[in-house]
Amino acid sequence: PAPGMESLPEAVLIRILASIPAVDLVLVCRLVCCQWKNLVDGAELWILKCQQEGLTTAESDAENWQNFYFLSKKRKNLIKNPCGEEDLEHWGEVENGGDGWKVEELPGDFGKEFPSEEVHKYFVTSYEWCRKAQVIDLRAEGYWEELMDTTQPKIMVRDWYAGRSDAGCLYELCVKLLSENEDVLAEYKSETVTIPQDNDASWTEISHTFSSYGPGVRFVRFEHGGQDTLFWKGWYGVRVTNSSVTVEP
Repeated sequence: PAPGMESLPEAVLIRILASIPAVDLVLVCRLVCCQWKNLVDGAELWILKCQQEGLTTAESDAENWQNFYFLSKKRKNLIKNPCGEEDLEHWGEVENGGDGWKVEELPGDFGKEFPSEEVHKYFVTSYEWCRKAQVIDLRAEGYWEELMDTTQPKIMVRDWYAGRSDAGCLYELCVKLLSENEDVLAEYKSETVTIPQDNDASWTEISHTFSSYGPGVRFVRFEHGGQDTLFWKGWYGVRVTNSSVTVEP
């Protein structure tokens, strides 16, 4: 009989396997034989796939190249409607203090343009506390239990806020990592940021990275909000936009 693929040099076999879609490698090829299982579970195949697809790490070596590959491919903002393009769609647990939340076009009255040209709108608060939240289901987004419990990839949270130059305002951010039963496993709460009247209306980024948070994380709850400090009717409170939650490789 003609020699089979098992007779190929391992380096050649790895190059052949690297041309196969990653999901098929894990769900199909890995089950063919012990040799293929060892190759799919090993680093060399996934390093090659990362190189082929331009996925790089700032560090010289990833702890688990298979996880690095999948996390890099999945990397996206898990916050839906982060800039108000769909009004308040996808935002829940909305607290509409004063005249409530409103969406406005950048730069807005007494405001400044956002640092990125891709952002066109922002949410703005009123004269009493306005809050809104999103709960991200990590499993529904493709981050499986073993990955979250064992690898515990970093969860990066970012938000942008600004005042208008003719009014003072307050801003807060609170992000929680929740278990299956919505118990709080880790939490980040910013201080209450006070922006004075006669500020320069510039946009400020706030960020936090969760790491080594322990097993059991299934949801991320993102909440932010604020108000003005002059209690003027209308929308003179803090402005927020371009919120993001990403799972980092």
